[in-house]
Amino acid sequence: MTFFSFVGKDRVFNTPLCEQGIVGFGIGIAVTGATAIAEIQFADYIFPAFDQIVNEAAKYRYRSGDLFNCGSLTIRSPWGCVGHGALYHSQSPEAFFAHCPGIKVFSVM
Repeated sequence: MTFFSFVGKDRVFNTPLCEQGIVGFGIGIAVTGATAIAEIQFADYIFPAFDQIVNEAAKYRYRSGDLFNCGSLTIRSPWGCVGHGALYHSQSPEAFFAHCPGIKVFSVM
């Protein structure tokens, strides 16, 4: 059974390998009121999407005068070494986001 057949092809999207685009797509879905889970393959790769997360998703409610929000957006980003490629697969960047208003950070070990 594939993930597409498990949850339905209308609920799972493949996006280009572009972190800004992945998060931006998730923001767009969340603003419509749908639940969005955007996945960045490794936490190390989240930095190109920093602007989308901090300046768009986190501030959407404030900038729209509480008319819209991205509260249903979850950005999943695994962190920690995966046994190889430590240089690009071991960073733990959650502290960059933890101090930003409008963002909640959850870290599971």
